[in-house]
Amino acid sequence: MKIDIILAGVGGQGILTIAAVIGMAAVDKNLYLKQAEVHGMSQRGGDVQSNLRLSDKPIYSDLITKGCADIIISVEPMEALRYLPYLKKGGYVITNIVQFNNIVNYPNEDELNARIKALPNRIAINADQIAKDLGNTRASNIVVLGAAVPFLGLSIKELEGGIKSLFGSKGDDVVEMNITALHAGYEFAKSEM
Repeated sequence: MKIDIILAGVGGQGILTIAAVIGMAAVDKNLYLKQAEVHGMSQRGGDVQSNLRLSDKPIYSDLITKGCADIIISVEPMEALRYLPYLKKGGYVITNIVQFNNIVNYPNEDELNARIKALPNRIAINADQIAKDLGNTRASNIVVLGAAVPFLGLSIKELEGGIKSLFGSKGDDVVEMNITALHAGYEFAKSEM
């Protein structure tokens, strides 16, 4: 098993939380893991991208080269498109469709949605609305993670374990809300496949 993941979004949207949940689940499964944060980590609202590599064999580099990512998981649609050159042929894009308009020349919403819809292998989800419907808008990143479950090589139970490890000190309510968000994204992805 080997999977290379590009995580993309905007600072403050929870990219590192997604990476931590996946990482904890991978370690619990005795997988090898390498991660590198590449851009924008110090600036809220700035471009954020992380490389996350999982394998059942040793991994020697933490960076994913262009054309080699199995999955792009993005919490912002323009950021998903920004990293398409890294996606391998047949790879999947899992992205939130809600825009984070933080620049003057942000693309038109209809154009952006059309470009996302044109991708052959994609799950485009309104994670913000799903999280809002669940009662916690801060869980939209975990909704996106849930939509990626079918492509990760990790089971939903293993990711639940990652959530419990990461959020356990914050109390059972926080853990359960995030597990509910994970399942909501997963159910959406299954309905789209």
